[in-house]
Amino acid sequence: MPTPAPVLETDRLILRAPQAEDLDAFADFAADPEATRFVGGVQPRSLAWRQMCTLVGAWSVTGFSMFSVIEKSTGRWVGRLGPWKPADWPAAEVGYGLAREAWGKGYATEGVAAAIDYAFDHLGWTEVVHVIDPQNTASQAVAKRLGATVLRRAHLPPPYEGPLMDLWGQTRDQWRARRRA
Repeated sequence: MPTPAPVLETDRLILRAPQAEDLDAFADFAADPEATRFVGGVQPRSLAWRQMCTLVGAWSVTGFSMFSVIEKSTGRWVGRLGPWKPADWPAAEVGYGLAREAWGKGYATEGVAAAIDYAFDHLGWTEVVHVIDPQNTASQAVAKRLGATVLRRAHLPPPYEGPLMDLWGQTRDQWRARRRA
């Protein structure tokens, strides 16, 4: 049996495996054209359910997946982020997408930093990337705050094929050196 997904905590967030109770907020996120502009676009509730179940299933199949991001002060689901490596994905990624009401609060940087620590310390990854559309300046800003730089460009597999994406990232040694500084 796979090990249950861990629960990570930061000052303001709880990162845990997606649960059935997350569906309404997950579906609201998936229906928001601005929030999903760079993460696959608007999806109906039925596909949001499938996406959420894919994240849950990845915990069982691979031993890691994106977490639901829960705001500690309210208990509200505010996004999903974490380690991610679907079949044919260009690299092991710590991806992120937050609901619009969570933007501008530093939650992405805070949560992604915890997920990167987890990927390096518990999953043994030697490099983490963030797949970012070249037009997504908000995600680029998060990556920069985390110390990432553009490493290379890559195409994504179907159904996300299209223009080249930037792979921002850093090695485990670079991350640890920066965290110690």
